Amino acid sequence: MTRTVNIAEKHELFSDTWSPKIVGQVNNVLVKLVKLDGEFVWHSHTEEDELFLVTKGQMRMKFRDGDEIVGEGEFIIVPHGVEHCPVAESDEVHVLLVEPNTTLNTGDAVDDRRVENLENL
Repeated sequence: MTRTVNIAEKHELFSDTWSPKIVGQVNNVLVKLVKLDGEFVWHSHTEEDELFLVTKGQMRMKFRDGDEIVGEGEFIIVPHGVEHCPVAESDEVHVLLVEPNTTLNTGDAVDDRRVENLENL
């Protein structure tokens, strides 16, 4: 059983964007990796808070009352119920997500990029 996870190596295992992959679990909270490209969909999560840790590149988190830039080595927490829209600000953005196992990537929005069955890496 491997206990140590190398985030950069795991990110190299996939190329698709906006499709989170599970790399760990702590109780009912999943640790996921995702690659961002362009702009996602505006959405919110009724009950789940989300943590976005940028490990490569730069991301903009759009909120209805203003934007936040999140750079490499920085994270942002989006509280439940807050409408948001992640945007890749650089060519390749890698993000580690920490969120409850009930969290859908598109939240309350209907979008073609919704992923209901997440792949385990």
